[in-house]
Amino acid sequence: MNTHEHANVVVVGGGYAGVLAANHLRVNDDVAVTLVNPRPRFVERIRLHQFITGSDDAVVDFADVLSGDVRLVVDTAEMIDPSARAVRLASGETLGYDYLIYALGSTGAAPTVPGAAEFAYPLSELEHAEPLRAKLATVHPGAAVVVVGAGPTGLEVAAELGEQGQSVTLVCGGVLGPYFGESTRRAVTRRMQRLGVTVVDGPGATVVEVRGRSVLLADGRELPGVVTIWAAGFGVPDLARRSGLATDEIGRLLTDETLTSVDDPFIMGAGDAVAPSNAPLRMSCQAAIPLGAQAANTVLSRIAGDEPAAVNQAFTGQCVSLGRKAGVIQLAHLDDRPTPLFIGGRVAASIKEAVCKGTVWQLGLEARKPGSYRWLKGGKRAEHVAAAVR
Repeated sequence: MNTHEHANVVVVGGGYAGVLAANHLRVNDDVAVTLVNPRPRFVERIRLHQFITGSDDAVVDFADVLSGDVRLVVDTAEMIDPSARAVRLASGETLGYDYLIYALGSTGAAPTVPGAAEFAYPLSELEHAEPLRAKLATVHPGAAVVVVGAGPTGLEVAAELGEQGQSVTLVCGGVLGPYFGESTRRAVTRRMQRLGVTVVDGPGATVVEVRGRSVLLADGRELPGVVTIWAAGFGVPDLARRSGLATDEIGRLLTDETLTSVDDPFIMGAGDAVAPSNAPLRMSCQAAIPLGAQAANTVLSRIAGDEPAAVNQAFTGQCVSLGRKAGVIQLAHLDDRPTPLFIGGRVAASIKEAVCKGTVWQLGLEARKPGSYRWLKGGKRAEHVAAAVR
């Protein structure tokens, strides 16, 4: 296909990667873009911990972040038919495509711990956060709340609640902040202490059962909690697997280094739901947005008959808010290895807030001026992949 031919591209998923990809495709005016998303508004997932405490609504109108030239279809993709190049939607409608970008993102990991599905509140999606927010509004500040998982989501939730005076126990399942360097971890621990958050880590600090008003740990301890919040890990939707496409063990779409499906040259992947060379980047907004741009570039290259470029992006670290008044920025090498350095306190909180606002601004700018987005490169992806797949 050459640049003078009309191309129809469907983007499945309206998160950070999908919106950036849809906007970036408009670099070519001959490309018709349709974005399929189950919600009528864009969800700022990196603000869901604020949503549950009422300090932010965590949603933005698509008009503010999505090009007016992109057709928005509010529906759920039920099946991809690669042979027919079509997507079947929950409404019964079928969308044909010349190229498809698979950008469904991630969800909370399916809880396998007994009682978790019945008694714990997940937080990975807006639909999860809404009932949790309603529940927390009924909880007395002195009543114990248990947060399970000490990655970024768990830390942010625990700190947000602790800053509001809620009694919180954070169950780490081993170590607090697995990505952090030791100095960063010590600083976060001190912040949790100042907020009155009880940190439970080390051997045996793994939840083996969730009960109605408590959790049971592997070492036999029972921790009381009128609400249990589940922030332990992420999974991905199973659309690729159900559609017969090759995936990794958790269901991420397997692609080559150009983000092209290993099964189909007309399907590209971006964001948390893709595993380039079976060596996925860290699930994060920081990775999703550049991947969205690069997946769009692969589509544009194929339309033009050019050779697509391989993934080339770098990381800067990990931003975690610790309430409204503090945060921590774990600095990293370009290949995503954490350094011994971090930024903390109010400065880090200001940086994290600037990142959240800047992310929406970036999406909006790309909507208005397709092709304006630039990302940090030079993360030595080739060496990383070679080591990972050996």
